[in-house]
Order: sequence, then structure tokens, then C-alpha cells
Amino acid sequence: MKTINLTIDDTPVSVPEGTTIMAAAETIGVHVPRLCYLPHLSLEGACRICIVEVAGARTFQASCATKATEGMVIKTNSPEIRQARRDLVELILNNHPMECQTCERDGQCELQNLAYTLGVRERLFAGKRKRADVEDSSFSVVRNSEKCILCRRCVRVCSEVQGVHNLSQLYRGFNTVVAPAHVAPMLDSVCINCGQCINVCPTAAFLEKNSTEDVWKALADPKKHVVVHIAPSIRAAIGEGFGFPAG
Repeated sequence: MKTINLTIDDTPVSVPEGTTIMAAAETIGVHVPRLCYLPHLSLEGACRICIVEVAGARTFQASCATKATEGMVIKTNSPEIRQARRDLVELILNNHPMECQTCERDGQCELQNLAYTLGVRERLFAGKRKRADVEDSSFSVVRNSEKCILCRRCVRVCSEVQGVHNLSQLYRGFNTVVAPAHVAPMLDSVCINCGQCINVCPTAAFLEKNSTEDVWKALADPKKHVVVHIAPSIRAAIGEGFGFPAG
């Protein structure tokens, strides 16, 4: 395969032809921020957080979707790029609940971490914010559309990896929502409760249902004999939390 040469942040880089700018940057240890990109899913290019500055280009380019070409000169962290990313994150946060300290994803939220990295500390835009009820009809999955940033990770993993096609992006503009067909409750949808939407969600739009209180009640009930059992899917995946390969 043909090799191309380019420059990223003043560092010469050689990568195979067809490599994206984001992947090329990673070969030299440069991490380009992103919210919608995942390597095992199709390209979406929705969040635009991964924009970079390409010499000669009229506009900033999405590094996840733009192929590197011979002789490219790229800046991933210029003052202009950082400001553009801050603006994008501020716009996302303007339509997002400001309840980080009480959110279950506090400390593990990609949007929160990105805002912290970029120095976004407050809501700077005043405007209408979407409102939605928490949908918790499912036995295992809780959906909160107020915290959805429309990255479509859940839509793609549900369709491309699990093959269930339960989730899709519905309506338009400000009313856009990710949900099962006809915005049906998760319990009444074709959801198989695999939890992949929860695993890939960068915020807390999808969470596992918390059954901690039910467990405590069962443990405190003298009439119940309680045993511990780990479901097969959990046994297969629990090692990932300790750094082992999937499966």
C-alpha cells in the first residue's frame, strides 16, 4: 500500500494512503478530542469536536472523516481550533441539564471531561432547552433524552453490532430525539436489553436501571434465601473493566 507523508503539529508523519487525519495523529501520540467517533462503528461526523486546521482549506475539517493526503500540513490544537471546540461544547451544554454533581455519570462523562479540558465552566448561551421525561419502562435500560447529544453512537451500535435496529433518530431540528420507533417505551420495543447503548453513550442519555435498593430489601428479608448469580453475558464482559480483552 502506498505511503503518504504529511505534517501534524510540526511533526512529520508517514501513514498508509486512506488513513484519516485522526488516525494519523494517533500514530504520533496526538489525541484529537471527539464525541461521536468510535473505531468499531461507522463514521458519523456529527459532533464536529474533532475538527482540525488544514493549511489551504477554507474551513476546519472533521478529522474522523477526512482522509490524509500527501503534503498536508495540519494543526490539531491551534488557538483558533481550541476556541471553535469551546464554542461547540458550549452550544451542546446550552441544551443539556446542568446537574453534573448529581448525575450518575459524574466523573465518567465524556462531555463533562471534554468541557473541563477545554476550560468551559459555565453556560454562556441563553436559549430554549429541550425537556423530556425519563423513560424507565425497561427492566434494565433507562433513557433520558434531555441528556442526549445526538451523537448516534447508540443507534449505530444497536444496528451495526447487535443487529437489533431498535433505536433511530426521529423528528427534526429542535425536536430531534433518539428512541425506538414511534417513541415507544423501551419495554414495548424490540430492545433485547443487551446494554450496548449504555456502554457507548458519552453522557447519561442511556443508563442501566439501578436495582441497588431492591437488593438491600432482599438481603434484609429474613424469609428470603439470597444467592449471588452472575449472568452469562456479564461473566463474558466483566473482565473488560479490569483491562482484559472483550470476551
